[in-house]
Amino acid sequence: GSDSTEATAKPKRSFYAARDLYKYRHQYPNFKDIRYQNDLSNLRFYKNKIPFKPDGVYIEEVLNKWKGDYEKLEHNHTYIQWLFPLREQGLNFYAKELTTYEIEEFKKTKEAIRRFLLAYKMMLEFFGIKLTDKTGNVARAVNWQERFQHLNESQHNYLRITRILKSLGELGYESFKSPLVKFILHEALVENTIPNIKQSALEYFVYTIRDRRERRKLLRFAQKHYTPTENFIWGPPRKEQSEGSKAQKVPAPLASSHSSQTSLHKKSKDSKTSSSAVHLNNKTVEEKKVAPKESGEETERPNPEPSNEDAKPRNTEDSDAEALSSQPEKTVPHPTEEKESAPPIEKDEEGESHSRDPEASGNTSCHDVTVLQ
Repeated sequence: GSDSTEATAKPKRSFYAARDLYKYRHQYPNFKDIRYQNDLSNLRFYKNKIPFKPDGVYIEEVLNKWKGDYEKLEHNHTYIQWLFPLREQGLNFYAKELTTYEIEEFKKTKEAIRRFLLAYKMMLEFFGIKLTDKTGNVARAVNWQERFQHLNESQHNYLRITRILKSLGELGYESFKSPLVKFILHEALVENTIPNIKQSALEYFVYTIRDRRERRKLLRFAQKHYTPTENFIWGPPRKEQSEGSKAQKVPAPLASSHSSQTSLHKKSKDSKTSSSAVHLNNKTVEEKKVAPKESGEETERPNPEPSNEDAKPRNTEDSDAEALSSQPEKTVPHPTEEKESAPPIEKDEEGESHSRDPEASGNTSCHDVTVLQ
């Protein structure tokens, strides 16, 4: 019963995985090399000058005697951090993290690169996969059925695959990652030979690839073959759903336009009342002070919109005038002066619209973190 419920339950994205892989893809922001440049433990191990700790085994012995010994490769948990070093600490605290200087020196050392590729081939064979060419393409090994069954049951190896993919990108073999991930997705989703690995493949393996276009290709392939399709959460929603949501949102602009028309109608009424109030105020001013130029300007201004804009400052000034009874005979300011008082209102409106911005409130999606893209 529990197996059936887990199989039907919709998977969830891991925030910690997205954050970890985002740091990796972006070259570990705020990363500081804590070791001196002459402390090249990983490079010296691959040059067969020092053994890996704590076992005390050299790289040549690992490549020659451990190859094909699947029991040793399965149950020993200290060698993988030395074979595939990263700029982060693993479970083996004797292993040293890579530094940017060591990475550059490693890429220049042909002896280290040759052994690194041999270690990669050895681990692929342990998983039941073989490297077919120099571009990184892979295929099933001769003993794939036995090894796939073991890989499907031994899920701690999924962490090893994630480390191997990361190390490939660090040491100059970024192009090898996409063929391996595509092969694993095909076996998990299409051939169904290693179905238990699909969650790790979509959660971790895909997002170790730094090229966004390559990641999207792999996600499209996975979405095409993922079952049930509605449980695929690693990509954008289907077009049918997005078009349906757009169709539902069509009546909204009509309602908003209707409300805007009513608001405009109310504004026009307010403008009429405010313009009449302005006209009466101007009339009283003309009775006190005869100004033929101002009366001429009143008759020459047929457009009602300026009066609407000028009405708001006038109302505020009228209220101020009522509060300040010591100045009853204060003249009404000129319309040009009133227009200069409008920008503060516009600034407040811009401030309100900016505060409603979802990006300003910090509502960002965790997704292509992968998800955090």
